[in-house]
This record gives sequence, structure tokens and C-alpha cells, in this order.
Amino acid sequence: MKDTLHFIVSAIVDKPDAVQIDVRVEEGINIYTVTVDKEDMGKVIGKEGKVIRSIRNIMKIKAMKYNERMKITLAEIPQE
Repeated sequence: MKDTLHFIVSAIVDKPDAVQIDVRVEEGINIYTVTVDKEDMGKVIGKEGKVIRSIRNIMKIKAMKYNERMKITLAEIPQE
């Protein structure tokens, strides 16, 4: 799941090396936190959130196949 999500997000952004995905489990739900460069955040979110919504829908399909529950959140790299 993590590899698929990383592949999708890396294909969208200009700086694929900055993409990081952390996974944690809370109450049986896999929570994927996607961290991208600040300049790429708009590309991942998309107009009116359409891109991130599509990513979530694609990943939910895969999660249903493996009978898992998941959630995707976005985080920014802090600027210095």
C-alpha cells in the first residue's frame, strides 16, 4: 500500500525525492501521512481538492481488496 501511494504521489510532484510517507496504526486504521515539498502541496491537493480526493479513492479500492481500513493525511516540510 505504501509503495503504491508513494508511486502515485511521486508521479504528480516536481520534487519526487522530497516525498515521504509515514505509516501508523490507530484503532485498526492505517494512517498514511504524506509529506511533500511546500511548492508541490498545491499539486497534490489540486483544484478544490480533486487530486487528493482521487488519490484517496484509488487507495481505498486497494484497501478494500485487502480488507484494511486506511486514511491519508498531508503534511508539509517545515521551512527553515
